[in-house]
Amino acid sequence: MAISLKLNGQIHAVEAEAGTPLLWVIRDELKLTGTKFGCGVASCGACTVHLNGEPVRSCQTFIEDVEDAEITTIEKMEEDKIGAAVQQAWVELDVVQCGYCQSGQIMSAVGLLRENAKPTANEVDDYMFGNACRCATYQRIRAAVLRASDILEA
Repeated sequence: MAISLKLNGQIHAVEAEAGTPLLWVIRDELKLTGTKFGCGVASCGACTVHLNGEPVRSCQTFIEDVEDAEITTIEKMEEDKIGAAVQQAWVELDVVQCGYCQSGQIMSAVGLLRENAKPTANEVDDYMFGNACRCATYQRIRAAVLRASDILEA
């Protein structure tokens, strides 16, 4: 099926079978590899993108369900005020180890800060719970989300 996607502010015409996960269109058709495949069942968060500003798991979001939506990937986050603050905090606090989950972590963190500009540590933990990090950098992730909140407040 032919479908038109608005991804990172640009319109893309793609061909995909109904039921194709958005993740595969982003990675295989549009060649944006920042969004990662982790589990394929929406449990790990590595594939998180924003759909109309809300974090969603692209491995379980089907292409036919997103035609009229605004899709944003990690590649566009540096142009977003909150995204830039989150990325700055990630670098300042040296969050990344292997880095595989980090684009999904950042996309979720941006979603949290859009909803709650000044979360507590517990609120960060609760919101970020569905994002798995095999390197277990959860304390640094929490600290970076709180730091990003401070950067945005300044």
